[in-house]
Amino acid sequence: MTRTYYGAKRITAYPLERDGQPGFSTYEDGYESWSPRDVFEAAYQPIDALSFGHALDALKAGESVARAGWNDKDMWLHLQRPDRHSKMSLPYIYMQTVTGDLVPWLASQTDMLADDWRVIEATNR
Repeated sequence: MTRTYYGAKRITAYPLERDGQPGFSTYEDGYESWSPRDVFEAAYQPIDALSFGHALDALKAGESVARAGWNDKDMWLHLQRPDRHSKMSLPYIYMQTVTGDLVPWLASQTDMLADDWRVIEATNR
């Protein structure tokens, strides 16, 4: 039976021509793969120009994210997975604010439709 799939993963890639056709090659866990440029660019986004969906995938993978359009460079988001000592029972996203406070975060329409999300190194987690 044929099924349709959607997937997201973080990879490292470099430009590489094959038979005169521009493309990208990736190397993950010992496996090398080549894709034509249009196919590659339809499937992957640079980590400094992510959609909200890819930013969520990065949060789920343990990364911290921020928007280039935010006013302060020290603002970021991270996903908290509660442990047995937590008062919360489900995962939630929190933000470091301009003042350094950590607060629960809810996405705005502007944030969800933005393509300027990026993976960052967060401080004070």
